Amino acid sequence: MTKLHPQAQQLFNLLFLLVIGKYVAHIYLTWQEIVGILFFTLGSEHLLLYVKHKTLRHFSFSALSTAIGVMLMMVSTHYYLYFILIFVALFQKHFMHYQTQHFFNPSNFALMMGLLFFYRDTHLVLGQLGDRLALALLVCTIAIVILYRVKRWLLPLTFTFVYLFSQYTIVVASDPMMLMENIWYRFYSVSFIVFILFMLTDPRTTPSKWTYQMVFGAALALLATTLDYMYGFRVQHMFMALFLLSPLVVLLENYSHTENKMKLLLLTATILLLSLGAIIYIEMQPPYYFEMDG
Repeated sequence: MTKLHPQAQQLFNLLFLLVIGKYVAHIYLTWQEIVGILFFTLGSEHLLLYVKHKTLRHFSFSALSTAIGVMLMMVSTHYYLYFILIFVALFQKHFMHYQTQHFFNPSNFALMMGLLFFYRDTHLVLGQLGDRLALALLVCTIAIVILYRVKRWLLPLTFTFVYLFSQYTIVVASDPMMLMENIWYRFYSVSFIVFILFMLTDPRTTPSKWTYQMVFGAALALLATTLDYMYGFRVQHMFMALFLLSPLVVLLENYSHTENKMKLLLLTATILLLSLGAIIYIEMQPPYYFEMDG
């Protein structure tokens, strides 16, 4: 596996989880729908690559990983929305970046656009992969290999530690109805573990230095916890935290050596304001409750 390109290795990991989840958990899409989304993603990605470069230089594994990430985290009764959101995510990946670095994780961007424009028709759920301990251990095992290879293992560790500590000291301590067992229960969800180990650790949207990774992981956990404290626990808060803080990674990684610092500052500030506006609008919507029927 180490001879594979990291993006190819990531794709095989997610594809494996999708197949396992389809057989033993609660993936709502049919096999025909899944294959249709994957073929659409391949076509869209390589069309965008050709428009951007006027040639096809490589096969894009990352686009398929984006599609699988959306399918694992989102449920919609409107099949066409998967195509719209995945295309928007791929488009922003190719045309909204600074030098070679993305402002947003494409899968997370698709999920947030779903909440922003189709709130009543797209739902973020963390139950599609079930809660089997064996599957959770399998996810952790395959994640360790890729995280060690791309040097991102410290980020999920920091996030997990700070998330548990901040949830206990901020949320549990302030709500007599909330128990620490409720927080631990979130980690029983395999999809929650996939989010921490795969979506939070995208090398193109996370810091490369270890110290920055620790700061980034801690900031994600604190922001997600703050949103839980202010608005009550919602699945979308983790995705919102990643959506808001990812653009800061571009600033952090490029500011010291970029020639036009003011341009980078203005671009990052504009994206942050737009992201914050999107989050405020989504938080104004009534919470929904999605029941997972096994």
